[in-house]
Amino acid sequence: MARVPFSGGKGAVACNPRQMSKKELERLSRAVHTSDCSHFRTEKDIPAPDINTNAQVMAWMADEYSKIQQYNNFGVITGKPLDMGGCVGRETATARGVLYAIREAAKVKRISLRGATCYFCCTGLW
Repeated sequence: MARVPFSGGKGAVACNPRQMSKKELERLSRAVHTSDCSHFRTEKDIPAPDINTNAQVMAWMADEYSKIQQYNNFGVITGKPLDMGGCVGRETATARGVLYAIREAAKVKRISLRGATCYFCCTGLW
C-alpha cells in the first residue's frame, strides 16, 4: 500500500542476549550478515529492530553489511542510531503501531477501553 520495500518477514537467532557480553552480542549481530547477506538489499528486504534488539545491534549489522559490500550502504538496515541516519521514534514505533491497531479495532468492535492500561517495554538491551 505504501510501496516501501519492508517485507514484514521475521528471522531469529536462538540465544538469550541478556546473558551475553556486549562483545559477544556484537559478534553475533555481525555474523547474521557475514553468513549470508545476499537477500538484504535496499529494494528488497530491510532488516528492522524487534524483540531484544536496539539501535546498537542494527548499527553493527549495517556496518558489517557495508564492509561486505565495500561501501557504506546504511539504507539496507532500519532502526539505526540517529548519527547513522536513523529516525526519531523508531525504537518505540512497533509498540506504538500495536497500540494504534488495538485502538482502531476497539472502535470497530465498539469495545470501551476506558480504564484499560497498556505497558510496552522499549528499553533496549542495556
